[in-house]
Amino acid sequence: MKLNILRTDSKNPDFIALVKLLDSYLKTTDGDEHDFYNQFNNIDVLKHVVIAYKDNKPVGCGAFKPFNNVSVEIKRMFTRPEFRGQNIARTILQELENWAQELAYKNTVLETGKRQTEAVNFYNKCGYSIIPNYGQYKHMENSLCFKKELS
Repeated sequence: MKLNILRTDSKNPDFIALVKLLDSYLKTTDGDEHDFYNQFNNIDVLKHVVIAYKDNKPVGCGAFKPFNNVSVEIKRMFTRPEFRGQNIARTILQELENWAQELAYKNTVLETGKRQTEAVNFYNKCGYSIIPNYGQYKHMENSLCFKKELS
């Protein structure tokens, strides 16, 4: 089955539905820290959203927002559990990186939780390097921040 990729924005109803699934998943993994992290996940500011469709069903998403003049921050990466292990997240991330490059950004940064071991392994496999925690994540014990230089 072919994967179709759509570039859109945060007003897309399929993106909103996927983010609700992501948030309910994160509520269980983040535990007491969920409210802290959740305040930085407002999707209204996201103008660059990618949704993956399989058989016209939204199965995954991701987004980015400007971080500084040369970098974007990857946000809201999610693949529905029943579709994991099919390279959907990698395809979404690649599309986000391509889009960022088209807009002349040089790097991507992101934050994920140490307890999201699948995410940590995924970003390592995709060429991301751990960097010192930035911004609001600076003093968060559970946060891991990553960076990748776009070629």
